Amino acid sequence: MRHPILRAATALVALGALSGILTARAATPPGVLIVGQSAEPKSLDPAVDTAVTDFRILENIYNGLTQYKSGTLQVAPALAKSWTISTNGLTYTFDLRKNVKFQDGTPFNAEAVKFNFDRMLDKNNPYHDTGPFPLAFFFGDVKKVTVLGPYKVRFTLKKPYAPFLSNLAYPTGLMVSPTAVKKYGKNYGSHPVGTGPFEFVEWDRNNKLVLKRNPDYWGGKPSLKTVIFRPITDTNTRVSELLSGGINIMFGVPPNSLKLFDHNANFKVYQQVGPHVWFVILNEKDGPLKSKLVRQAMNYAVNKEAIVKDVLKGTAEVANGPTPPAFAWAYNKKLQPYPYDPAKAKKLLAEAGYPNGFSTAFYVTQGGSGMLSPVEMGTAIQADLAKVGIKVKIETFEWNTFLSKVNAGLKGNVGMAEMAWMTNSPDTLPFLALRTQAWPSKGGFNSGYYSNPEVDKLLEEARATRDQAKRAELYKKMQVIVHNDAPWIFVANWKQNAVTSAGVKDFKLQPSFFLLLHDVKKQ
Repeated sequence: MRHPILRAATALVALGALSGILTARAATPPGVLIVGQSAEPKSLDPAVDTAVTDFRILENIYNGLTQYKSGTLQVAPALAKSWTISTNGLTYTFDLRKNVKFQDGTPFNAEAVKFNFDRMLDKNNPYHDTGPFPLAFFFGDVKKVTVLGPYKVRFTLKKPYAPFLSNLAYPTGLMVSPTAVKKYGKNYGSHPVGTGPFEFVEWDRNNKLVLKRNPDYWGGKPSLKTVIFRPITDTNTRVSELLSGGINIMFGVPPNSLKLFDHNANFKVYQQVGPHVWFVILNEKDGPLKSKLVRQAMNYAVNKEAIVKDVLKGTAEVANGPTPPAFAWAYNKKLQPYPYDPAKAKKLLAEAGYPNGFSTAFYVTQGGSGMLSPVEMGTAIQADLAKVGIKVKIETFEWNTFLSKVNAGLKGNVGMAEMAWMTNSPDTLPFLALRTQAWPSKGGFNSGYYSNPEVDKLLEEARATRDQAKRAELYKKMQVIVHNDAPWIFVANWKQNAVTSAGVKDFKLQPSFFLLLHDVKKQ
């Protein structure tokens, strides 16, 4: 580890050079990468964040016990070099890497692992108030964490939990420095310290977030010297910045703009199918949408094929339910999407007691994690619903404000809200957003207050079943029930994309939708 004064001097030199770069929008020098993000980060504390835009930053500051092998959703060792699982599936024992240090120079060890999970899961822990911990659901079946030695730790579960190793690879399971949490308390999210390939330097809110290379990274020194994340909420502005050299990477390039980069030697276009679902949450707590007939009518009323063709330009497929086809083993391919049928929609509305339709509000975001073309898609949905008598008033918000409103739950005349999820497992989205116990009042993301005891039972049984074929059968049954109950308007499964400047080498899209920069080079 270099002397702190020398490290600070290096950071100041880098920042001095970069301030001019960001002002002039000139081509960035070798080893400096600028990433255009669709939203400002909420926090740099991995236990707090839920958005993929934030995860793309966190995955470069931190490591978890496990990780996804690059290019797959297959679990591989990270800070844990190996593990064993008891025959009853209730205990996981991890052997940790030795001689790994956090970026503040303190050791990573079994005590640090226990600290991380106790902070998240124990409401009486003195550092639990550094939260909130919205994805603590991922580890809700952890009964206790036991230190067995300096580099050996055991997790004891309340019941078998099939997604456990995968969830440890998700950003919620990334390891933070206990020393830093104790030092900064509730402000830790602005002072992140991990064991990852890049170290935090500066967060200039709504302007840039700067990381620099960690020369002592246990996985080998990264090629990049500096990485800058710039929040640029307007999609067209991000496209312009990429064309002009103000950023070097952009995720989620709009379909209409991809043609600007195709066959252009100055850029490279990447596309890949990933586990993504874009949907509209429907309010089952208040108003007309409490009726299943109304919710089914809304699914028939929206022309998803036209949205995929005309708005998304074929970069997505029509969704048939809550599980994306990227999870081939768990996906119910026999389930057909709701067809576009306005006549049937009107008939169902009449049966539900709304022959003349009704009015409702629709929360739409300007852009954000996996949201594709949210304003255009929201406008198309509004027009389709108007044709069957449902008058929709759109209310538009920037991403973090939008999330705060939607995650609190839809209430009163707010009948609808856009949403998109990219997930690591077929368990994640339905467990966090469709179970009764995942209502906002219970700490989950079931913002429309959907409840079906049979779905709850299937999800609980699936996550406790280690046999993949049996799990698949349970997930497929769940999809049929949810499709019929129509708690959402099921719209699209996206094929993710990114565009980089030609000087960016060894970049890969990840099916996790994360951004892994350790091996990336910038000429």
